[in-house]
Formats: sequence, C-alpha cells, structure tokens
Amino acid sequence: MDLATDERTMLLAFLAFQRQTLRAKAGGLTAEQLRTPLAPSSLTLAGLLKHMALVEDDWFGEVLRGQPPREPWASVDWEADRDWEFHSALGDPPGDLVALFDRAVASSDEILAAEPDLEVLAVRGRHGRQPSLRWILLHLIEEYARHNGHADLIRESLDGRTGT
Repeated sequence: MDLATDERTMLLAFLAFQRQTLRAKAGGLTAEQLRTPLAPSSLTLAGLLKHMALVEDDWFGEVLRGQPPREPWASVDWEADRDWEFHSALGDPPGDLVALFDRAVASSDEILAAEPDLEVLAVRGRHGRQPSLRWILLHLIEEYARHNGHADLIRESLDGRTGT
C-alpha cells in the first residue's frame, strides 16, 4: 500500500486488508475447526464469517444505499435470536460460509466503486443520525480489526497458526 496516497484509496486498502485477514484466518480449516470456540467464549470463526457478511450487507447495502435486506438476513426473526448469524453458522458448510462472505464483500465493493464521495450521507440513519460513507468505512475497518483479533486467538488455538 502506498503510504502517501489519497484518503479514499487508503481507507479502501485498509478495509481490503482487514477483509483478507479474516478470510485467511478461516482458510483451510475443516467444518469442525470452524465451529470450535476458544473457551470460555462461544465465538467461532464460522460465526465471524457470517457476522461480517451481515455487517457488510447491512452497512453498505441497507444503511448507505437504503436497499431492503437480502437473504439470508431478510427472513430471520431477529427478535427471537439477536445473534442468529453466530448461532446458525454452526450448521453451515464451510464453502457456504465463505461464499456468503465473498458475495457480501463483492456487493459492498460494487457499491463503493459507484460512490466516490466520502462525504455522501447514508440513505438510512442509525442511532438517530445519518453517517457519511467516510464514517461507515472507518466503522467497518474498526469492526474487522476487533474481530480479527478474536480470529487470531481462535485460529492459534486450533492449529498454532499465527499472523496473517
């Protein structure tokens, strides 16, 4: 990454790095390994992949663009299970989880490519305010960074692999 590039290019490069880090942490593992938590937490790499697919679709598709939720999110009873993506991921085949994550990232990248202005405000608000695309990008980088820390610990406990 160019250390002296424009703000948009830098933000997108940091987001791409965080996305790839999560994908790498979950790569090459069996379904059983993806479902294995690091005690005492119930958090799994499977759950993180599905959660971040939801986060991508939610913030870029629903909040920024105002699109309706798409499947699998649209038919979820979120009132019955606020952590549905984490729980349901335990029954998903690894290939399906990676495909869901990759589709969400590709969709987000299409939206980002079509919107060059970091100052544009989201169509839908959150917490009573409308975030800018700049804020959404920074929030996604923060969300990935936090969960990639979790992914580091889970992956190391599974097979000793550390780093990206």
